[in-house]
Formats: sequence, C-alpha cells, structure tokens
Amino acid sequence: QLQASGGGLVQAGGSLRLSCAASGRTFSSMGWFRQAPGKEREFVAHITWSGGISYYADSVKGRFTISRDNAKNTVHLQMNSLKPEDTAVYYCASAPVPLRTMEVVSTRGYDNWGQGTLVTVSS
Repeated sequence: QLQASGGGLVQAGGSLRLSCAASGRTFSSMGWFRQAPGKEREFVAHITWSGGISYYADSVKGRFTISRDNAKNTVHLQMNSLKPEDTAVYYCASAPVPLRTMEVVSTRGYDNWGQGTLVTVSS
C-alpha cells in the first residue's frame, strides 16, 4: 500500500515536498507520475530502492529531487521553482522488479499506485 501526502496550493516559484509511505510489500523502485486535467498521466521521477539511482523528466530536471528513506520505506519528491504547468494530481507508484531505463517512464512497469495528492501552482 502506498500513501501519498504533501500536496497543496503554492505560488509560482515556491516549493513543496511530497512524500509517499510504502507498506505491506517489497519493491525494486518507486516513481512519481502526475496527471493534469484533461491530460494523460506522465512520468516525473524515478528512484531505485537499493542504489538510489534517479531519473527525471526533462520538464522537471534541475527543479525536482527524488529521494528515499530506506529505514522508513518512504520516498520524497522535493519540488522547487514550481510553475503553473506543474499543477496536477501527483501519484507515487512502486515497481516489483528492476526497470530498464526506457521502462521507467511508462506506467506499465508499476503495479502498485498511491491515491494521488493534488498540487496547485498559482501564477
């Protein structure tokens, strides 16, 4: 089970930190996706659980940082320099097996999803 938290309303240029607490099963890696109204769910960031290797969508590279706390089974997404186009429902997801680089951006590799947390960035 994945429990996402930390969403909210923030002004453009501001910051938010999302968290996703995992329980009940083991996994190889975790990712964050987002879905804006009327758009498809898109990849944001991914991190491998053992090595902490991270990947980012080009749209968030340099502004967002994904990290994990192995002891607490929690993954965080630090979002800085937020833009109105970052407005979306953010979902965390876990993958049961290691994903190849080209697979991390697809929802198909993830088998467990959190409930989503809304991030709204005002201009």
